Amino acid sequence: MVDIIRAENLTKRYGRKTPVKDVSFTVREGEVFGILGPNGAGKTTTLEMIETLRTIDGGTVTVDGIDVVKNPKAVKKIIGVQMQSSAFYEKVNLREQLQLLAAIYGVSVDVTQLLSEVELTEKANEYPEKLSGGQKQRFSIASALVNQPRVLFLDEPTTGLDPQARRNMWDLIKRLQKRNITIVLTTHYMEEAQMLCDRVAIMDDGKIIVMDKPRKLIKNLLDSGFKKKEVVQQADLEDVFINLTGKTLRK
Repeated sequence: MVDIIRAENLTKRYGRKTPVKDVSFTVREGEVFGILGPNGAGKTTTLEMIETLRTIDGGTVTVDGIDVVKNPKAVKKIIGVQMQSSAFYEKVNLREQLQLLAAIYGVSVDVTQLLSEVELTEKANEYPEKLSGGQKQRFSIASALVNQPRVLFLDEPTTGLDPQARRNMWDLIKRLQKRNITIVLTTHYMEEAQMLCDRVAIMDDGKIIVMDKPRKLIKNLLDSGFKKKEVVQQADLEDVFINLTGKTLRK
């Protein structure tokens, strides 16, 4: 598989603090790649440097062969970014928001189809401030897809969502991957990372401490002699909740 992102010795400094320290990794075209770690590990800062949102103090990053520092405008044309909290224009409905973004990018977009992909067709004439948390998250992804990106960045896309909205977001991410969109995401939900990611990098204190397929990392842990104190059940409380209430999205 072709590497669509290459980060080499990526570094970010703020005075005496270095939140990202010589981070190197590659992301393969068409995969879902997860960056995991505790708060303050450097996950979001790493993404924002690749997304051209923060200056790079050391190292290099290329996206589809384009140097992020040398040609940030070209990078912006081929990426989509959904951040933890997205800001939208007030009193501008969803259809108009997407049309405005398309005009900024200089592209044509089928707004109805785009809203259908994120299950917001019936909200086309609603204002963003009237949406629920899950609806806002899905609309932020629709906004990030306006320019038909080759790489989509998702920063904690399911934080604060109810179980139905979370499972729906998982399905959306899987559908986007089938369209050969490369997805890079951060999450604090390990089940989510295990379910969605082809590979993960685990960060701590600004460094990548391990990187591999989730199943391989789990196997390595078990091979080291690790045993859980509790017997793992075939279902958990969230499965019970979904089974009883259904997967249908709520308002």
